[in-house]
Amino acid sequence: MAAKKTKGPYFLRYVSPIVSTLRELGNSGAPGEVTDRVIERLRVSEREQEETTSNGQSRVRNQIAWARFYLAKAGLLDASQRGVWALTEPGRKAKLDDADAVFAMFKSVQSQFPRKATEKAESEDHDVGLEVGAGEEEPAEEEGYRARLLAILRSLPPAGFERICQRLLRESGFQQVVVTGKSGDGGIDGHGVLEINPLVTFRVLFQCKRYGDNKPVTPSQVRDFRGAMQGRADKGLILTTGTFTTDARKEATRDGAPPIELVDADKLITMFERASLGLRPKQTFDVDEVFFVEFTR
Repeated sequence: MAAKKTKGPYFLRYVSPIVSTLRELGNSGAPGEVTDRVIERLRVSEREQEETTSNGQSRVRNQIAWARFYLAKAGLLDASQRGVWALTEPGRKAKLDDADAVFAMFKSVQSQFPRKATEKAESEDHDVGLEVGAGEEEPAEEEGYRARLLAILRSLPPAGFERICQRLLRESGFQQVVVTGKSGDGGIDGHGVLEINPLVTFRVLFQCKRYGDNKPVTPSQVRDFRGAMQGRADKGLILTTGTFTTDARKEATRDGAPPIELVDADKLITMFERASLGLRPKQTFDVDEVFFVEFTR
C-alpha cells in the first residue's frame, strides 16, 4: 500500500485520502464510489483487499469505514444523508495533509469517549467492526435490519440464494427469469429479459455468489463469467453477499467487452428495500418540540 505512515491507529491513514477524494468528486459521493477510489488512490493490492477481519468484514473497507466515522464525529463529514458522504463546510476547509493534523483530529474525537474505549481505539490493530467499535453509538434501527437481512442471505444454501435472487430480479422488472443451476456452465446461474421499453430489451445472464462473509469477487471471476456468457447475452449480472475488488469493477466495465453489472452486498440490500421483499415497512415519528412551546406558557 502506498499510504503514508500515520500516527495512531492504522485506519487513520485513510482520513486524508477520503477528504481528497470527496473534494475531487465535488465534496460528496456514494460510499462505494468513495471507498473504491480511495483503494485505487492508495494502490491497495488485490491480496490486501481479500483480507478479512476476525468477524468476516473486509479489513480495508472496515478501516475506511472507521476513518469516515471519525471524520463525521469531528464534524468534517456530514453523514446525515443516508447513502451519501458529504464534506461539511469545515471539512472543505480542513487541512489534513500531514500526520500531526490527522492525529490531532483523532485525539479530539477520542476525548468524547470513555477512557476504556479510547485505549482500545488507540491500539494499532483496529480490527473490529463498527457495530462493536470503540466509542461507536448503537446502530440505528434502520441499519440493524440491513445487517439482519444480510446475515439471513449469507446463511442460505447456494440453491436458495439463487432462487431468492430470481425472485428479486422479477420484483425489479425482469421477465422470463429462469434459474438454470447447471454445473460446468461457467458459473452462469440463470437468465432473464430486462425490458427498458416496448422497443428495447436486453437478454441478461446472471451469476449468484453467496458468501458467508464480506469476501470479495476478483477480476479473474469476472473474466471467467464473461467468457461463459460470450455470444449468449447482451449483458451480464453478478449478485453477491460480499464485495468486489477495484480491479474486478474495472474488468466489469472494460472497453470492448460485454458489460457486466455488479451488485454487492450493500446494493443487494437496497434492491430488497426498493422491492419491499422480505421486509415490512414501519412508520416512525419525530417529536416536534417547538409545537408544544406555546402550551408551556
